Amino acid sequence: MTRLTAFVSATALFATVAAAETIAPQDVDYVDGAVETSLTGQPGDPEAGAVLMNKGAGNCIACHMISDQSQLQFHGEIGPPLDGVADRWSEAELRGIVANAKIMFEGTMMPAFYKVDGFTRLGDAYTGEAHEGEVEPLLTGQQIEDVVAYLMTLKYE
Repeated sequence: MTRLTAFVSATALFATVAAAETIAPQDVDYVDGAVETSLTGQPGDPEAGAVLMNKGAGNCIACHMISDQSQLQFHGEIGPPLDGVADRWSEAELRGIVANAKIMFEGTMMPAFYKVDGFTRLGDAYTGEAHEGEVEPLLTGQQIEDVVAYLMTLKYE
C-alpha cells in the first residue's frame, strides 16, 4: 500500500509540474486566433506587463496609443488605440493577438511576439548575415501573460 501511495503522490506531483511548464511557441493551440490556455500556467503580472508596453521587445506604444500610459512620450498611431481593449476582446483573444496577431488578422503589421519558425530570410540583426542557431521569440511565455494581464485592466469603466 505504501508503494501505491508513493506512486500516486509522484504521479500527482509530475502532473502538477508538467501543467506549469511553458508551452513552446510552435506548440501553441490557436482557435480562430485565440489561445485559451495560459502559456505558462502562471498568472500574468499586470505591472510587469505595463512596463513591457514601453520597454524591450514589447514596446507596444510605438504603434498603439494607451491613455493609461499618457506619461510616456511618442505613442504610435499605426495600430488601434488600446483604451478599452479588455471590453472588446476576451483574455484568450488578447493572448492570441499578442502571441501572433497574424493568425487572427492576416496581413497585419503587428509582430508575432511568440513565434520561432516560418520566417523568410531571417537575418542576424544588421550584419547582413543569416541567423544561426535557434530563434528565440520576441517575448517569453511569461511576458505574454504579463502583457495580457495588463491589457485586461484596460476597460472603459
